[in-house]
Amino acid sequence: MRRRAWIARAAAGAIGVAGARWLAACARGAGAALPSPLGVQLYTVRALLAEDIPGTLGKVAAIGYREVELAGLHGATPTAFRAHLDDAGLVAPSSHVALGEVRADLDRLLEDASTLGVRMLIVPWLDAEERSAEGYRKVADDLEAAGSRASEAGIRVGYHNQAYDHDPLDSGTGWDLLLQRTEPSLVTMQMDAYWAVAGGIDPLAALRDHAGRFTSIHAKDRSADGAMVDVGDGTIDFAAILVAGRAQGLEHVFAEHDEPRDPLASIRSSYDHLAALES
Repeated sequence: MRRRAWIARAAAGAIGVAGARWLAACARGAGAALPSPLGVQLYTVRALLAEDIPGTLGKVAAIGYREVELAGLHGATPTAFRAHLDDAGLVAPSSHVALGEVRADLDRLLEDASTLGVRMLIVPWLDAEERSAEGYRKVADDLEAAGSRASEAGIRVGYHNQAYDHDPLDSGTGWDLLLQRTEPSLVTMQMDAYWAVAGGIDPLAALRDHAGRFTSIHAKDRSADGAMVDVGDGTIDFAAILVAGRAQGLEHVFAEHDEPRDPLASIRSSYDHLAALES
């Protein structure tokens, strides 16, 4: 699956007094901020995977990553891709999948997930015609129905936010509707920190207000002028976010950059910054 291009909207993401107080409470006695071995969204290195799957996965592992999130299999079968992961010493607890596949081909997705070792199937994008209040309600109902079926196989269905999910509708936002209309036990949420801030959402406040809903996060940084940059080169406070996430049940951290000039250099830089948060 390939994502579409989008344009970030300028928005502030200040923590605020209440968020700072809550964070301080979360941080008392907290040890390492990271909830699990560091992961990377393989969309960042998609061009390299298209040329060489085993070699690219080996380079990802050599940087220090132990988890990856899938964004397509680049022509490999699930069995072959799983073998490449095993050879590199990597696990793939999560995969991005198209909403259309969830609706029409869930049994095949679950079978492939079992082969790959995937435990979360995350929808990362909605077509424009889905982005109305009515559309979001239908998406929420479909995700919950899929989550109920997937839970029988020990797999969770979830949703990853984009900036447009935070646009005002006639009843809150699409993000609000998805959170309100889905059961946490059936539909998990993946926070993309960059798109949350671009959409005017404070990641810390979201973690506080929806404790337990976010089981994974995309660590994707944003410069003061709104550009997407490697983690540590922007203004998003991932040290604070990961401490807060750790306190409320965050399980996986996936570094990502949608359009890096040098994919391997990008994920190496992000890894170095995030790994330093453990010390």
